[in-house]
Amino acid sequence: MTDRVDGRLKVTGAATYAADNRLDRLAYGYLVTSTVARGTIVSMDTAAASKAPGVLAVYTPFEPLKLYRYTKEQNDELTPPLQDANVRYFGQAIGLVVAETFEQARDAAALIQVRYDAKTPAASFRDGLPSAADPPSGSPVSEVLAPGVGSIDDALNASEVTISATYTASMQNHNAMEPHPTVAAWDGDHVTLYTATQGVILVVDRIAEALGIDKAKIHVRNPYVGGGFGNKWGIWAHTPLTAAAARALGRPVKTVLTREQAFTVVGHRPASQQTVSLGARKDGTLTAIKNDGVSSKSASNSFYEPVANLCLSLYASPNIHVSRKVVTLDVPVTTIMRAPQEANGSFALESAMDELAVKLGIDPLELRRKNDSPVVPSSGVPWSSKHLDECYRIGAERFGWSRRNPTPGAVTDGDWLVGLGMATATYGASRAQASVKVRLLANGTAVVSGTGADLGTGQSTVWAILAAESLGIPVARIRPDLGDSASPVAANAGGSGSTSTNGPAVQLATDAAKTAMIALAVQDERSPFHGMAAGDVRFEDGRLTAGNLSVPFGSLLTSLDVPGVEATATSPKNGDKTHGFRSFGAHFCEVRVNAWTGEPRVSRWLTVLDAGRIVNEKTAHNQIVGGVVMGIGHALLEETRLEPATGRISNADLASYLVPVNADVPPIDVRFLDYPDTLLSPLGARGIGEFGIVGAAGAVANAVHNATGKRIRDLPITLEKLLT
Repeated sequence: MTDRVDGRLKVTGAATYAADNRLDRLAYGYLVTSTVARGTIVSMDTAAASKAPGVLAVYTPFEPLKLYRYTKEQNDELTPPLQDANVRYFGQAIGLVVAETFEQARDAAALIQVRYDAKTPAASFRDGLPSAADPPSGSPVSEVLAPGVGSIDDALNASEVTISATYTASMQNHNAMEPHPTVAAWDGDHVTLYTATQGVILVVDRIAEALGIDKAKIHVRNPYVGGGFGNKWGIWAHTPLTAAAARALGRPVKTVLTREQAFTVVGHRPASQQTVSLGARKDGTLTAIKNDGVSSKSASNSFYEPVANLCLSLYASPNIHVSRKVVTLDVPVTTIMRAPQEANGSFALESAMDELAVKLGIDPLELRRKNDSPVVPSSGVPWSSKHLDECYRIGAERFGWSRRNPTPGAVTDGDWLVGLGMATATYGASRAQASVKVRLLANGTAVVSGTGADLGTGQSTVWAILAAESLGIPVARIRPDLGDSASPVAANAGGSGSTSTNGPAVQLATDAAKTAMIALAVQDERSPFHGMAAGDVRFEDGRLTAGNLSVPFGSLLTSLDVPGVEATATSPKNGDKTHGFRSFGAHFCEVRVNAWTGEPRVSRWLTVLDAGRIVNEKTAHNQIVGGVVMGIGHALLEETRLEPATGRISNADLASYLVPVNADVPPIDVRFLDYPDTLLSPLGARGIGEFGIVGAAGAVANAVHNATGKRIRDLPITLEKLLT
């Protein structure tokens, strides 16, 4: 296991995050945000703000920075900020104050007086459910029926045993540790941006649109990201405003969102409702799966979560029906959040599977084993690699599942009711096209570069490990260089596709660099390998070798007075349509619920995963633990509270929006099977960034039921729900 190559830089404060960039003559921006959720801005009195100490400029829809309309969506707002007087949600960016210091900009922003023509917002997901409509994109229904079956309801009616229940989940916000910053500096008609993003190329594309400039004139740097979870995909309102303000003022500008602004300006996970109906034979064999899923959607963009989709991919059934509806609300932008679809989708499906197991009198694990599908349930194509049965077996043995008492409330420990729960974890695997450059240097080190991002996931370390393996040198002699838009275009950090996409490109680029090094060695007249056939020279363990001749590549470059040799390679996307590609695993947990207060506590956790090749178990373990912790928060704590009458988020801070802390998290045991998926790529690795959260909330809900006999179908599972 390898330590993070950037670990020391981060813990010592030497890593430069976007907001850490301090440029000469730097000015500071501060967003002004709306205090109504829907309506029109009638006027903005900026006189006092403009005269405040240190203020350089005040921009509003009435005195705007010119931005051009976006032509494509990046899961952000469809409308550039300050280009009209319309208000679409509470907390929308409606102004930017720029001053000599952050404090001066903030204090001046508070002086601006805004008058609105306010209208009543649609801000209640529950109230909007009766008018849920078809989604803005994609089919509203997906269905697979066995021959001779007329409808999914016919299949359910013909089933020997059925259950049906509705599951809901509230809005959630990402709350990464690093706030959302942008620093913009112009040099003539070229701009350099330092901004927190999961993909620097996404920023280049959006800024080119917003500012109406050529992409070649935009340079984005983002080597370190302090967490993303989806809402640092692309850009938000502060980034084009900061870039435009820096151009207008002729000096660098930095804007960093406050925590409260990060609840509205940069999006959230939608609320959802799922009605799941399962039909089965008395022996537990599924005969029908139906999930009618509804997601909230912001009026400001088109993103929603098709939460019912997981039912198409997990359990075997001859009849499957999935529907998708949306409720459009006057709320901040709905956007991707760790495992969109699957996090909420798995809570409903895994809870329903346990409810069916109870009705059948079958162990919940055995029910899942019985319906484990060797093929993609909705299409019938085989999985590229699947060892879920082994995850179930190993997990049950290590966790002691056989000691589970199936009678709810039967196990106590003093004042605590103790329950065990489990759920299946799964997430799709993909491999897109990626390009990476490897440069061998005369000092015996190598640089691996590409536009990928490391959100704290360990992606930099993965690049270093793979390059070191191929070159045969220590990881310490590899320097990964991620997050620079001037580098070859690698995969953005999203969809759990970084390692599965970028990893093969690193391998190809390293091989290409070795080939280029050999070519130099046999062609340069000063080289001891000059005149040899390239095929007779090997690159092994960091050395060029032919017969008894062996020279370290750095020494050879030094002797030839060549600073370095580099090569860029592109790994193609996975075009295999004959297999399904997913990772699978199993969560097992113990939950204790206080018999008097209803307080739920997760006290033990085990996750066993089949995720292809594990490049670095240390950072992979960290990834899964992070996903599980986020899943515990999903299950027990996290809830964005929206005031239906005003559209205001009432808990837009970390004091009242609860995320898991050390006291909420038990010891988490993670086990990997490590079966390379060579049909996905020669590397055999599948992504794991979102894998750990899928099924976690379902496992907690199932353990709560085993402890108390109460089935909570609305997330989060709070003590007041357990006391009623």
